[in-house]
Amino acid sequence: MVPDVSTGSDTRGLINYLFGPGRRDEHTDPHIVAAWDMAGAPDPGRNPEVTYTQLARRLDHHVDLRTRELGGKKPPKHVWHCPVRTAPGDRYLNDAEWAEVARRVVAATGIAPEGDDQACRWIAVRHAEDHIHILATTVRADGRRPRTNRDGWRAQKECRRIEAEFGLRQLKSGDLTAPKTPTGAERAKAERLGQEMPAREWLREQAYAVAAAVHSIDDYFTVLQSLGIQVKPRVSAKTGEVDGYSLAAPGDTIFFGGSKLAPDLSYNRLAERLPTQEVTDRPKEVADPAEPWRRTESAMYTARAVLDSGDDATAQGHLDAFADTLHNLARKAPGPHQAELQAAARAFNRARRSAIRADHQATTELRHAARELTHTASIPGGLAIALIFTALHLARAAAHWHQQRGHEQQAAAAEEAFRHLQATYRHTAEPALADLAQRVPRPQTVQRFEAAVRQAVPDHADRILTDPAWPALAAILARAETAGHKAQRLLAEVAAQRELDTAEHPAEVLTWRITAQQNKRAQTARAQSNRSPSTPRATTEQPVAYTPPLPRPHRSR
Repeated sequence: MVPDVSTGSDTRGLINYLFGPGRRDEHTDPHIVAAWDMAGAPDPGRNPEVTYTQLARRLDHHVDLRTRELGGKKPPKHVWHCPVRTAPGDRYLNDAEWAEVARRVVAATGIAPEGDDQACRWIAVRHAEDHIHILATTVRADGRRPRTNRDGWRAQKECRRIEAEFGLRQLKSGDLTAPKTPTGAERAKAERLGQEMPAREWLREQAYAVAAAVHSIDDYFTVLQSLGIQVKPRVSAKTGEVDGYSLAAPGDTIFFGGSKLAPDLSYNRLAERLPTQEVTDRPKEVADPAEPWRRTESAMYTARAVLDSGDDATAQGHLDAFADTLHNLARKAPGPHQAELQAAARAFNRARRSAIRADHQATTELRHAARELTHTASIPGGLAIALIFTALHLARAAAHWHQQRGHEQQAAAAEEAFRHLQATYRHTAEPALADLAQRVPRPQTVQRFEAAVRQAVPDHADRILTDPAWPALAAILARAETAGHKAQRLLAEVAAQRELDTAEHPAEVLTWRITAQQNKRAQTARAQSNRSPSTPRATTEQPVAYTPPLPRPHRSR
């Protein structure tokens, strides 16, 4: 059951919509199911002699009295509107049940507390099987305004109770950080114009993708304009500086403020993670195109550890930076994988923020690494799989982190992103694992690796050795030995990184952990070499070079 609170100033106009045919003739049998006084609320849906104006005057009675007291100045935003809709698949409620829902919602939100004879006037109109509209005028009989602070959150909380009592689908509770959903008019416009999504949603996705890739707010506006999006900065009259902005789709006349697209797309929130001035020290083109991917994988591994650190502000900041990483990963991924990765990025946008204020200053490593991805010319094969593998586990960890803190919508969004990443991983990893399995070493070498597994990870040895991915792991261990590593020590190191109890395919997990481990070592070695070019390296170990070709994967839905 979904409530959606908004305010306005036109009682007569809203009544006209509620009792009218709808924008696409979708309204059927509009009538009042509950009101502040069923005897005193004239119902145009049941009495053809009642006019919309008569109903509006009855609802506006206290508003008009207060207007006269104020010398003709009408109280601002005096119309309170709250559609309440059941979830898809729920049974249809009857009029009596909807009446109870309406009375409980107006009581919970402070519009008409139970037993308060001075409360606001309100009606609940039903013109469809699956929802009602509650309309109230927010001036009480005593002339005061009702206490409706956090009314949206209170309406949600009451709807969760109603769902349980009425046997309806239990929806996820929100925390007031969700973006505003498109209105019915916006959806109707998109449908009329043949657009895949309403302008508000399209602008939101474009804004997130651009913000993930740019280095300053100036760049943010410039890139949006290059996409044909209309940008209207808001300049403060006091300071003369930009302190807000709004966007409109190409050729459209409706502008949406950044905060109306999503809370973290407001100018102030963007300024927390993007410099407001032009950046002069931009990242230089790297000689090794794999280097940004190594840095990103390493930074994501750090983010995974941060989620277990107990520092919620830093963890929330890393989840925001991870969301940017997904957008940039989708941008640079090969065509066949792009749609699935874009879907993961879109889903995770809801998991990137919560009521916990993010510490963006602590996420510099991951955010910079993610932006570097946009400067790479191609995606290295084996490293790409390891990166996606790390990303899907970070998404699953994010879902668990949100769930522990009661962030139900964010947890569900992170799980959805995980499923998209998992599908991408399967499409890329399975051909690569098959390629590795064809390069399995000699039987004597395999037997030696089996012994190394039993010594390094005895508790999981049987599952590893019977895993279908064991031949691929044996092949990657052979490559590691060639590069100077000890198989048993390497297995012990990667097995200790995270538990294997919940791993469905432990050999597969270890294969990509080894790939990622050696990528991380290669990055560290390069950093040391750059700091001291004349200093010989202290180890003879070399990174495991695995870059099999990426076969074109199948797309499944």
